[in-house]
Amino acid sequence: MDAITRIDRSLAQGLTLASGKGSPPLLTKAMRYAVFPGGARIRPRLCIAVARACAEDNARLSSAAAAAIEMLHCASLVHDDLPCFDDAATRRGRPSVHKAFGERIAVLTGDALIALAFQALAESAETAPQRLGMLIGIVARAIGAPNGIIAGQAWECEAQIALAHYQRAKTGALFAAATSAGACAAGHESTAWHELGERIGEAYQIADDIRDVVSNEQELGKPTGRDQALGRPNAVHRLGIGSAVERLEELVKSAIEVIPACPGAADLRAHILGEASRLLPRELARPAA
Repeated sequence: MDAITRIDRSLAQGLTLASGKGSPPLLTKAMRYAVFPGGARIRPRLCIAVARACAEDNARLSSAAAAAIEMLHCASLVHDDLPCFDDAATRRGRPSVHKAFGERIAVLTGDALIALAFQALAESAETAPQRLGMLIGIVARAIGAPNGIIAGQAWECEAQIALAHYQRAKTGALFAAATSAGACAAGHESTAWHELGERIGEAYQIADDIRDVVSNEQELGKPTGRDQALGRPNAVHRLGIGSAVERLEELVKSAIEVIPACPGAADLRAHILGEASRLLPRELARPAA
């Protein structure tokens, strides 16, 4: 089964846990709207790629870990789009959750997806209960404070933003969780995989900064130019477009270099390079050396 099918199946199974008898219909509908149809599923596919590289022995658990990470990502997008943050009217080419369902339901949708991520992960762990504690810790650190995506969102509320902390929390945390959780779900020690995720996360953040400057809403399916409008840090504003592209390329190269020893290292390297080739807008992409 390909990774996207595994992820979407696990997401659908997770959502059934929140749509049982007595569930508020509008909340149930909004949660599904936030998750399906998905984007590129970059983080959960990375999680599964690492699990496979580590000789995956429990596909159900690694699929659930990947789905939990995607639920947290979707929750962060719902909250990020709210009027009190980015006030984004569109996401993935259609109305954002608060535009489609109202601001109150959008807040609750994000909250419910965070809770559901942990519930779905716990439901899947019966075949490897000894790995559950570590997995929950990995996922929890990626979402909370001081270094998770909630902390990253909170930096936007400060008078001064500590750029390194902001980017590491806002973007890097879930990528680091993806690599660490993939290894953990496969029964491997997870700490060594954290740095790989952080480097990929930083590369993705720079690519996102570049797209915010040079792309348009039709291409991305969400508003662009928001960093400048909201006075937020952006690698292009700080470094210039050429240096930002060079930094992205350096990060991808360094990520490849820190892949821990594992049976599927070559396949994982190919996965990362394939993802990296799609990060930049076509007009900025350069042939691989």
